Amino acid sequence: MNQTDARQSLRAIPSVNRMLETAEVRSLLDRFPRGAVVRSIRAVLEDLRRRVLSGEGAPPADPAALVPLVLARLEARGMRRVINATGIVAHTGLGRSVLPKEALDAILEEARAYCLLAVDRERGERADRDRFCEELLLEITGAEAATVVNNNAAATMLILNTLAEGKEVVISRGQLVEIGGAFRIPDVLRRSGATLREVGCTNKTHLRDYREAIGENTGCLMKVHTSNYRMLGFVEEVGIEELVPLGREHGIPVVDDLGAGAFHDLGPFGFPEEPLVQRSVKAGADVITMSADKLIGGPQGGVIVGHRKWVERIRKNPLARAFRVGKLTLIALEATLRIHLDEERVFREHPTTRMLTLPLEELEARARRIAERIGPGAGGAVEVREDTSEVGSGAYPAHQLPTWVVAVSHPSLSAGELALRLRMRPVAVFTRVRKHQVLLDPRTVQEWEMDEVAEAVRETLGGS
Repeated sequence: MNQTDARQSLRAIPSVNRMLETAEVRSLLDRFPRGAVVRSIRAVLEDLRRRVLSGEGAPPADPAALVPLVLARLEARGMRRVINATGIVAHTGLGRSVLPKEALDAILEEARAYCLLAVDRERGERADRDRFCEELLLEITGAEAATVVNNNAAATMLILNTLAEGKEVVISRGQLVEIGGAFRIPDVLRRSGATLREVGCTNKTHLRDYREAIGENTGCLMKVHTSNYRMLGFVEEVGIEELVPLGREHGIPVVDDLGAGAFHDLGPFGFPEEPLVQRSVKAGADVITMSADKLIGGPQGGVIVGHRKWVERIRKNPLARAFRVGKLTLIALEATLRIHLDEERVFREHPTTRMLTLPLEELEARARRIAERIGPGAGGAVEVREDTSEVGSGAYPAHQLPTWVVAVSHPSLSAGELALRLRMRPVAVFTRVRKHQVLLDPRTVQEWEMDEVAEAVRETLGGS
């Protein structure tokens, strides 16, 4: 859009007063305080100005067309269910993992009054609040001990503070990662009270690099899985099976940060190799850390497993109380972990794993079902075609999952405007926008949401 067109479009945006004069807004004043209505109108108009300047939208011919967006802001009550049609399975912005039904049932049953959180019912005395999750984690991974904190960043901070405060942490230069929210390993190291000792090069690190860095002030050797990117070509890194014996030789603990936390091999479904937690335990890593809400598919949390000597020391760190989780997290995580005891059940019932491994023919059938329900008379163009999905949250970076999508466009609405209207519905629908089309990926639309998402698109197209 050139500057002249942009200025004309901006001038066509109605004023707050003009919006207040419409019959539709006057009816809102009967239901909501005037101040709230004015604030909502201003927010809608400001968002429209932004989209006009970026070329993503245009002012409607009738100001009344903006009233549904104003109403949506007035009725917004904060946290609410949305439909994820983006195809990003572990979508951080939308809450990452879909909790298994068993986890939801457990929360409703075990948290509706009191629960057995931190007391031993035989002795009637205080007990570790994560003991039930620990039992399951030991059975799944083969580790000696385990504990749970509020996320993997907290787990990393707690481990480094416990094992290496005032000492050096030896880590490969190629593993000094930054993940979402500007979480950087070097920054975490400094905050933990440890000192970074980076070794090797960005693309290649050898065992001798670690060996040469070990000294009297070495607190631990650390390996970080580069969850959210891949290095290809002339690269080399030291495996955990090599690093552990070096740590044993010098009496230095080895920490393995696995990020997403894979319990099961997805290789048979076309996924690249992801380090399994069980492999790290078998290799003898002293402390292993991972997220509870990525591939494990539970609530947000950080899981620490490893040798009892180090896990008990971590538990006794005063920071552990600051990073501990509440009863709802533990209840949901325990129920989720129980599913992981049975691998066949995981691939059949575990929502995250199920979405990641959906057969292509089932995805096509879902896409066609949504398209047929939208129907040809909805006021827009609807087509079904092949595309790709993502795992999300840094897991399996650069790995594209073949999928089928429903591509929707409208003759008078830009794709950005259509996507916005879908997001602003009472039950928001989040989509992808590509090449002037809105894409609905059925991989992340739950089975019971199929007709609901189709009806939402149909109404949005027809009401434009």
